[in-house]
Amino acid sequence: MDELRQRIEALWERVEELSPADTEARETVTEAVDLLDRGVARVAETGPDGTTVVHEWLKKAILLLFRLRDVETTEVGPFEFVDKLPLKRDFARAQVRVVPGASARWGSYLAPGVVLMPSYVNVGAYVGEQTMVDTWATVGSCAQIGARVHLSGGVGIGGVLEPPNASPVIVEDTALVGSRCMVTQGARVGRGAVLGEGTILNPSIPVFDGETGEELGRGVVPPWSVAVSAARRRLYPGGEFFVPCVLVIKRLEEGERHDKAQLNVLLRAHGVSA
Repeated sequence: MDELRQRIEALWERVEELSPADTEARETVTEAVDLLDRGVARVAETGPDGTTVVHEWLKKAILLLFRLRDVETTEVGPFEFVDKLPLKRDFARAQVRVVPGASARWGSYLAPGVVLMPSYVNVGAYVGEQTMVDTWATVGSCAQIGARVHLSGGVGIGGVLEPPNASPVIVEDTALVGSRCMVTQGARVGRGAVLGEGTILNPSIPVFDGETGEELGRGVVPPWSVAVSAARRRLYPGGEFFVPCVLVIKRLEEGERHDKAQLNVLLRAHGVSA
């Protein structure tokens, strides 16, 4: 794989010279993106110290692919698509359930047991085993979704493709992301965490501990916690306004399974649900 990385880096150095006529370059880039499609390689991973390790060369491969492929028309039944990338195929062999209306681009990875309701998964994304991508949810380019995650209806997981060194959104194993949440710009949802519906999380949104008032960071919901959208007062020249934040309202025991009924009782006390 290191030799392939070197070839991708060499192509990136002369990206402005490349075109769809460069068949050898396209074959090299296709080889790299195929690793993503099969889950052999990932755009980003969590390092031993919990930080995000971004494999920039794989992002560069995706960006090069758009430069090296022409737009093509594809017909699937009564539907017509015009794009530079094909859709994924062979879902049954991959042990992935795909409901009509769902689609995933080639170059994304769906692990065995994934369920796609009518939804969309973009190139470079990784979706772990037994994860549910619910109705009208989107998984943006290069987003990394763990195993046994539930992305509820209408969830928007933002894509982070450029610049190549930017960290993508990460949702860790067994997390539950409530309906209509927006998790973008490299934000992170910790293992086993719960986001109440409608929560907006990005690196500019502060996360507070509801018990102590302590700011826990920005754009990161801690593992094994229940968090909801909130607001805090800020004074501006034009007056006092409320600006968004995220509030951790409960800590879960590590490994504690999400009891949907109990979660909804807790969350409804704060005007939301899972």
